[in-house]
Amino acid sequence: MQVQQITRLLIASVSIVSLGIASCSQQREFDAQAQPTVQAQPTVQAQAPAPSPQTQERAADVPFVPTPNEVVAEMLKVGQVKGDDVLYDLGSGDGRIVITAAKQFGTRGTGIDINPELVQQSKDNAQKAGVADRVRFLQQDLFQTNLSDATVVTLYLLPDINVKLRPKLLKELKPGTRIVSHDFDMGEWKPERVVQVQGPARQHTIYYWTVPENIPENLR
Repeated sequence: MQVQQITRLLIASVSIVSLGIASCSQQREFDAQAQPTVQAQPTVQAQAPAPSPQTQERAADVPFVPTPNEVVAEMLKVGQVKGDDVLYDLGSGDGRIVITAAKQFGTRGTGIDINPELVQQSKDNAQKAGVADRVRFLQQDLFQTNLSDATVVTLYLLPDINVKLRPKLLKELKPGTRIVSHDFDMGEWKPERVVQVQGPARQHTIYYWTVPENIPENLR
């Protein structure tokens, strides 16, 4: 009888131990499911501040094609540029129009271009020409540039860009401000003068306007 009791006690003990082990194993599995792992957590990266419209880089509206020096000289002549003028060149490329005006007439000027490499090249060119104190070059979208202090604006863009830019020019520029465009007109806004210039490889056309006191409805 004692042997049978001892055997029953041993069997009961083994069962209790087995149940305890199973219970601990299930608890560990639950804990593992309940606690999120590091791998399951998405990585959250701090977002850089959005660039301002003035410095945001995007594709240029117009490819850079240098204006021949003969045409630059004629544009400044047609625009009647003087030492007390404030000249803005939109799509200024290597800066030659602004730099030439500063060298020849002492004009203060600003070149606007969206290409940072061309802006830096323009600054270097102004330094070499000795007019860095008279000019500045800004990497900006020309559609977002404040033009209100300009007395002369020069352009070498494209026909559709000129037309798109026209309302901004008429809205921001003071009456009497002179606008000179290389090769392309302003659509329905008829130029006051059209001048032909022979360049090294072809003939070029220069268009000239002044901002009117009263802007026609169809040009706004």
